[in-house]
Amino acid sequence: MSRSDRVSRLARRLRRAGRAELRSVWRRRPLRSDTVLYESFSGNGVLCNPEAIFRYLLDHPDFQHLSHVWAVTNPSDPGIPAAYRSHPRVKFIKHKSTSYSRYLATAGFLVNNATFPQEFSKRPGQIYINTWHGTPLKKMGYSLPNGAAGARNIVRNFVAADYLLSSGPFMTQQMYAEDYRLRNIFNGVILEEGLPRTDRQTEPGARETARALLADAGLAVPDRLVVYAPTWRGESFYNPADSSADVASALAEIERGLPAGWGAVGKVHQVVHSAAATAGHLQHKLVPNSIPTNLLLAAADVLVTDYSSIFMDYLPLDRPIAFYLPDRANYEDSRGLYVNIDELPGPIAESAGELASVVGSIASGYGEQTSDEWHARRADWTARFAPHEDGEVTRRVVDAIFRGQRSDRAVDISSDGRERVLIYLGTLKPNGISTSALNLLANIDYERFDVSAFYLFSHKPDQARNIAAIEPHVRHLPWVGGMNGSKVAHARRDRLQRRGIDSEIPSQEFPLSQLFEDEWHRCFGDAKFDYILDFSGYGPLWDFILLQGKAKSHSVWLHNDMYADARREVHGEQHLFEKLHSVFTTYRMFDNLVSVSEELARVNSENLATYAPRDSFTFAHNTMDHEKVLRLVAAPSEPDPAAEGPPWRWRPSRENEQTFVTIGRLSTEKNHERLIRAFAQVHEENPNTRLIIIGTGPLADFLADLVSGLGLDDCVELAGFQANPYPALAGSDCFVLSSDHEGQPMVILEALTVGVPVVTTDFSSSGSALPDGNGLIVPRSVAGVADGMRAFLAGEVPYREFDPVRYNQQAMREFYRAIGAEQVPSD
Repeated sequence: MSRSDRVSRLARRLRRAGRAELRSVWRRRPLRSDTVLYESFSGNGVLCNPEAIFRYLLDHPDFQHLSHVWAVTNPSDPGIPAAYRSHPRVKFIKHKSTSYSRYLATAGFLVNNATFPQEFSKRPGQIYINTWHGTPLKKMGYSLPNGAAGARNIVRNFVAADYLLSSGPFMTQQMYAEDYRLRNIFNGVILEEGLPRTDRQTEPGARETARALLADAGLAVPDRLVVYAPTWRGESFYNPADSSADVASALAEIERGLPAGWGAVGKVHQVVHSAAATAGHLQHKLVPNSIPTNLLLAAADVLVTDYSSIFMDYLPLDRPIAFYLPDRANYEDSRGLYVNIDELPGPIAESAGELASVVGSIASGYGEQTSDEWHARRADWTARFAPHEDGEVTRRVVDAIFRGQRSDRAVDISSDGRERVLIYLGTLKPNGISTSALNLLANIDYERFDVSAFYLFSHKPDQARNIAAIEPHVRHLPWVGGMNGSKVAHARRDRLQRRGIDSEIPSQEFPLSQLFEDEWHRCFGDAKFDYILDFSGYGPLWDFILLQGKAKSHSVWLHNDMYADARREVHGEQHLFEKLHSVFTTYRMFDNLVSVSEELARVNSENLATYAPRDSFTFAHNTMDHEKVLRLVAAPSEPDPAAEGPPWRWRPSRENEQTFVTIGRLSTEKNHERLIRAFAQVHEENPNTRLIIIGTGPLADFLADLVSGLGLDDCVELAGFQANPYPALAGSDCFVLSSDHEGQPMVILEALTVGVPVVTTDFSSSGSALPDGNGLIVPRSVAGVADGMRAFLAGEVPYREFDPVRYNQQAMREFYRAIGAEQVPSD
């Protein structure tokens, strides 16, 4: 890295640090109860539903005490009306500036039609109104592939909101309750009064005002006007493609089919307007961003669109709509719609030629449209998607929020009768804890429990695979960066994470509780949970945060002999000691300390008795996803694309060859060195044997050197990480675990599920890790492991058919009991 690059990086870090420090300062200042902060499309202008609410509050006498602040990308934008710019109670600030941080932290009311940034955390006393930006036609949220991860900041904003605005029951139930998974977790009010921006298109004189603004912007305004308004294109809303050339081409086709006295203009989505204006393809045809969309609709005699929700707003005007869908097949397959395209309330064109013909036909017969087939369909769509947009929406919304009047259309989706569980899953890196977490999520009774998963979001392939594997019923609440607090507070937090909580400090006087409480609300807004679980069990920061949530019980998982794990050495250092000691100091604040076997609970209660009372230690065996294991056995094992060197490929055992296999992280507690040295003895006696070691970790190079040093390169295969290890597991003859200590290794149960006998060392909980009548437990020594492998070769390792269904049923009863939930009836 060059010197200039280093300087630039340092400057960026200093700017971020400065902004964070200023946020901390402003969050300590009193709220300004008479200040309203507005944001639309991440600062793209004075637009949409926030603009409608703003205009109403500004104009009405009973709200003259309010000050109004707009966060916009360019406060000097000439498109901002002069009347607003010069108004004594209106201020424009730059989006994401220091002033933005100030008002985001201190304004009494917050109004947004999309989302505030990741660092936003609503303070007590602030009222957050999320107006959203339209009734969706395109599928949203969890209805999309990878939709859970893509919705992470949206859901975070929604659960922080006091009010969500809705056009009607479809938007409430389909978008909010279902596709953003707000049912049973959103504790605010959904106002089903319609979208305030639609009032603009029915105001007296709206058509004339819009035509005058178009003329002032240099656009030709014919007697009859077609507005072409497609949605944005691209892979991401935050990085849309500039489609202005395509828009210009479509406009040319539209005008080619129009009779005399007609013309057309293009209205592109707010997020691509700047790029379209710069590109120049739409000179004298591009509607300025400063003209409100719904005011423009008042001037539109015909609307041509595609999948944009703009036509939902246009429906109450009962004017012709046409749909131009040249990418219909691709869009239906990739994005998807909530309706059958053939049911749209207007004719469809799928080619440029059809577009000219369709729009020309509408224009030629204009004036008779209310009696044609589309009138009835438009009426049906209006009743379904825009039933309340009657020109009085903003008044009703303001009455409910600012005047405190009762709304007959206030919808509560805060409870569906299920108990709510929040589970922290950790990093979801490929390891035993992640596998156990995913298995647990696959076995919970979702008719009884509403489950949210909290985890560290990552795009890294290994973690992304695990995120994608989370049970579909689960709501995702991933952690994204932006934790607030001063540098001094975070320095104290760092020390707390290293040293832990002093046992003399009462739990109600939690150190830095304000910092962690703020982070709780940043992550979960006003959501409430009945049971809060740290399933990962290895991160003090997450315990400090989770303990801020109010719940019937808080539980933390102990996946191992935690005392021994804290003292585990890698390359001569105890890397986990400080972190786990800090976790241990939180144990007295948890209701349940859940080990993954009864024997392990006894070990942990003895070793950690100084940190928590013994009656808080309990157990619940890990569950397993046997259906996934059996399914993956038959799936091809693809090589890891990130692996260095030639890919490892599984081959079946040759005739009379016996294959031993182990799967696990290459770290000290697994003691693969012991396994390799033991195998060396067995192989010398029985040359027709081989050993496969699947996994990666810090000891990979050391173990490779050991294999070469012992002359075992031809019979010991270091396979590295394998996304699907199950074909190799099922195709081997014996599974061997050589660990010094473990919790409840799921791979033992997976081996039994696919019919492979097990040899394991005698770690503290090995007795409860193996079902009765199965496997062989041997001493933790080279000789012990070698004898275990010899026993297998002699046919002396017992194997009984394992019933994973019955095992899971018992493990889930233990889980419900462990977290304090009502016990389900036994079989």
